[in-house]
Amino acid sequence: MPLSVFLEVVEIRTKVASVFPFIMGVLFSLVYFHEFHPLNTVIFFLGMLLFDLTTTSINNYMDFKKAKSETYKYQHNVIGRENISEATVRNLIFAMLAGTLLIGLYLTFVTGWLLLVMGLVVCFIGVFYTFGPIPLSRMPLGEVFSGVTMGLGIFAITIYINTIDQKVFYLALDFANGTFGLVGNLWAVCAIVLASLPLIFTIADIMLANNLRDLEADIENHRYTLVYYIGREAGIRLFQGMMLASYAAILLGLLFGLFQWPILLVFLTLPKIRQNLKEHQASLPHPRSFGYSIKNMILFNSSYALGLLLCLLWQLL
Repeated sequence: MPLSVFLEVVEIRTKVASVFPFIMGVLFSLVYFHEFHPLNTVIFFLGMLLFDLTTTSINNYMDFKKAKSETYKYQHNVIGRENISEATVRNLIFAMLAGTLLIGLYLTFVTGWLLLVMGLVVCFIGVFYTFGPIPLSRMPLGEVFSGVTMGLGIFAITIYINTIDQKVFYLALDFANGTFGLVGNLWAVCAIVLASLPLIFTIADIMLANNLRDLEADIENHRYTLVYYIGREAGIRLFQGMMLASYAAILLGLLFGLFQWPILLVFLTLPKIRQNLKEHQASLPHPRSFGYSIKNMILFNSSYALGLLLCLLWQLL
């Protein structure tokens, strides 16, 4: 398989959605918990990226297999368009899954059992998001699964591997006595959830924008997403509401002491975000409408990351 085709199968251009939660997890570990383990972080990044490539490949493979439209199957889907054999795609998926598993087992060995539990939950949702008789992406909760898995899951795991000395949350297993215990700091976990909300909302908005754009095609291919049930108009309001709620989460984080005042840099993006929301609504259902969700996620989360970095520098002064 040529490299250019491989990069299209794994949709490398979309990986920014998983990179942002990772970056934010590293920065929040430094800003709020003041702890960082570079080796664990680099290894986890490789495993996270590899698994993200895997789930995208599964998504394209299952869309090809389940497509009802011949036009979509052989003109739009990369597997049919490039005449890639199904066996080649399956072997690629299994190889990447094996690599992810090896990295996960190593990190479990050096950080603790809870990583294995969290990793398995994320992997289960990631695989069955597009695999199986009723994939999660074809259900009304696709936005929830994508937002929480990537926005909270990746963010929380990144913090976990960087705070192993503090044991912010930790699973103790005693095989000799057959006991286990999940311990941690409740307020620290609440802080992690609150800090992850902008990531959850902006990533869920990507899925929602995709479903708003593809409503008619999804119905034709028997994909009954959230937009099918609530309608495009309500979906647009939800899309806009989640984006604006991201700013509210930042403000709450500042009020509860998660961040320092430099995080207010995020609000400089609000005028442009509001303009993008209006243009997104006006452009539906044109294919270009989807691009506004990517623009919003990159703009907001770039400012969020910069704000966290400035908070860290402020602490060092």
